[in-house]
Amino acid sequence: MTKSYGGTGGRGPAGDPPVDGRWRADLARWDIPEHILRRAPVSPWGHSPARFAQRTEHALAAPEGPSLTRIAEALPAGGSVLDVGAGTGAASLPLAGRLGELIAVDASAGMLAELTPRAERLGVPVRTVPGRWPDMAARTPVADVAVAAHVVYNVPDLAAFLSELTGHARRRVVLELTEHHPMSWLTPLWRHFHGLPRPARPTAHDLIAVAGALGHEVRHESHAAPLPRYASLDELAESACRRLCLTPDRVGEVAGAAVALGMWPLPRERWFTVWWETA
Repeated sequence: MTKSYGGTGGRGPAGDPPVDGRWRADLARWDIPEHILRRAPVSPWGHSPARFAQRTEHALAAPEGPSLTRIAEALPAGGSVLDVGAGTGAASLPLAGRLGELIAVDASAGMLAELTPRAERLGVPVRTVPGRWPDMAARTPVADVAVAAHVVYNVPDLAAFLSELTGHARRRVVLELTEHHPMSWLTPLWRHFHGLPRPARPTAHDLIAVAGALGHEVRHESHAAPLPRYASLDELAESACRRLCLTPDRVGEVAGAAVALGMWPLPRERWFTVWWETA
């Protein structure tokens, strides 16, 4: 079911801070305490280009879903897509048959290095813009549709991010995100290993509130994620070790805890597709 929300201004109920300020504050609560972070053998925040590439290959093999539908219906034949936080291209390359140009923005050179040859093999002209959004907005051309998939939970200044995204889209902005913070699934393990509670917000509903407060006629729909987060318990445990700042030799312990806490198999996440028109 599609739902629509109009803009109501930048403030919440009387006395509340602006909704984008609440987003920033809620996101900051996901920071890992310094005394835990200091013990991490590797960065708990990193992402693997190879893992992203697997998701892109799945999206290319089965090019369907609400987000692709909302992009495609606003994209003219031979049109352009701006993909912010493009990763390896899962949100945009499945539309190769309609794309005249893909403008891919990502802070990770490794991700763009995975995306570029895929685009070339599909015959999609691609322009890469290394860097973060909205820092790179002034160097980035306007496109017919602007897309940001699984990016916003990394964005503290959400209002500026969305405003620049809207300003770079001739027709439509399309966002895809999990209903809850993508690290929410780890909450029982954080409590088990570190005695640390984790926040419940922000959520996709908070994103919708920020976009509405900016004056956009926001529509959204939710759906089950197309793939499980992890294919095996071992894969879950290896990822959780890194996210929890634990050493790799504790993988077995993490796997056992996940089973004992009823975390395996993980339920499919809910994903939200959120969009608004710009013209």
